Amino acid sequence: MMRLVKAGLMFGNLYEVSSPAMVERYNRALDYLIGKRTALTEFHVDIAGFSPEIADELDDQFYLNPHGANQMFILLSTDQKTAPLLGSQFSTSRSILRRYLDENEQQLFGLTAREAVAGELLNSIFKIDEPADLLDINQIEVTADTTQSHVAEAETLTTQIDQFLTKDDAWWDDVLIAEMIELAKRTGNIQRNPVKLGSKVYEQGNYFTDHLGGVYVFRDAATPTVIARKKIDGLEDLDIAQVLTLDDREEVSNWLYQEGLTQLVVQRPNQDSALVIRQKMDFIVATVAAEQGHDLEGLSRQNMRQLERRYANDLPEEFLGLMDVWRWASMGGRVPKLGPDHPSFFYALRGSQHPDRDLVNMLLTDLSRLDFRQLFICHKPLFYDAYRSWSDSKKDFVVRFLEQEYAMDKAGAREALFGGEPSMTIEDGTIRYQSKKPHPEKWASIRADGSNAGKTAKDFTGQWTHDDDTAYDRIRKNPWDQSEPRKKDGWKRDDDDDDDDDDDWRRKSKQRRAYEKRQSEKDRKKKR
Repeated sequence: MMRLVKAGLMFGNLYEVSSPAMVERYNRALDYLIGKRTALTEFHVDIAGFSPEIADELDDQFYLNPHGANQMFILLSTDQKTAPLLGSQFSTSRSILRRYLDENEQQLFGLTAREAVAGELLNSIFKIDEPADLLDINQIEVTADTTQSHVAEAETLTTQIDQFLTKDDAWWDDVLIAEMIELAKRTGNIQRNPVKLGSKVYEQGNYFTDHLGGVYVFRDAATPTVIARKKIDGLEDLDIAQVLTLDDREEVSNWLYQEGLTQLVVQRPNQDSALVIRQKMDFIVATVAAEQGHDLEGLSRQNMRQLERRYANDLPEEFLGLMDVWRWASMGGRVPKLGPDHPSFFYALRGSQHPDRDLVNMLLTDLSRLDFRQLFICHKPLFYDAYRSWSDSKKDFVVRFLEQEYAMDKAGAREALFGGEPSMTIEDGTIRYQSKKPHPEKWASIRADGSNAGKTAKDFTGQWTHDDDTAYDRIRKNPWDQSEPRKKDGWKRDDDDDDDDDDDWRRKSKQRRAYEKRQSEKDRKKKR
């Protein structure tokens, strides 16, 4: 793992704690939370104050996250907000903590200038023993204070000041005045520098958890669904509309299609977009070559073609399916004939623009693990687990690629893989994403038609015109087929060369429009 650490691909961007004053503040906060201290004089911490060095010292990787359910945190500086969250058991923990830091940055800046802030992300449960516990997690409450209770004492002092100013005989209350003086010595002038840091409640929403072997929970979907990596006891008894595992590829594909959560990585033949598929193929070739004992040192793209020919008989179905997609996207080849049962199917998909795009990409990555770059970006725990089992040759190749190509332009690589960031608007201080997911009621109206009984969401294109909300039902056997109508969700398709998605499958062909234009011009000339 030291290759990753030295390349900045593991434990990167952590906040350094090296001054004696900061170390002592951290120790006071650590003793305040768990009753332990560290003997280390230098270490690094993540956004929650977790230190991998201290975890090794204490022989406890969850010393700030007991049972993986209630994440505690130690803030020494607001600069920690840019650091990652290591060892989190929930995909939403870092985003919740980051939002809390952003919303209270001014107050936290003042508090951390003199003392560490300790807090906790409070769950409604303390331990997850069975699948039913996952559905009991609805809200996360973030509470925080300094180790010397500056926030609580400031609230008490504020109450006493109000009492002093409003109570008629408060001037004669020596006890009240003495208490105010003592509190003011510790809190400072709270009227000039207010100390306010209230608790904040955040909705848990959809999330992934490492508990129970790995489970994706989509409660906010039109069809609430739980997707587990493997079957576990109690999973089928969950009080939710649909329960699946990663082995249910057809059902997972149908559900993603119905919810409008995915789109093709290459949405139409395009040389630039085809490069993404080409790179996924290269990663698979490198994996096969490494398994065959080939030395990958100094491997170039020219060498990669040679490896393809050398190990052609050993390349898996994932490579062959992506080859069909690449030929279609870059060379005008035949339309790929891939379905959910094909091993390469989910490699060719990505999350569409919506609030849970990153979560969907995590799910797709779980179904396409040979793409080590996407595994590193979307699912680092899975990447690290897989990395431990690789040969030294493959480890060197992967680290070299991630360090020299991905890390040099992270934003560009992410945009090529996943598209631009989801567009959003801000209304009344609330962030609202402009999702393209079909409205649940529209899907319900389709399912309500008796003639459609028994069909899955994948059987419909879900095509709505710009003029009305009429749904046109038509079976779509292949998402790449240009001859079939586009869907309003992530499977939509253009038939022109511009960057918009304004084409309607019922429009006339280009040839027909050009012919009619020529005829109209001839008619105008005749009239003249």
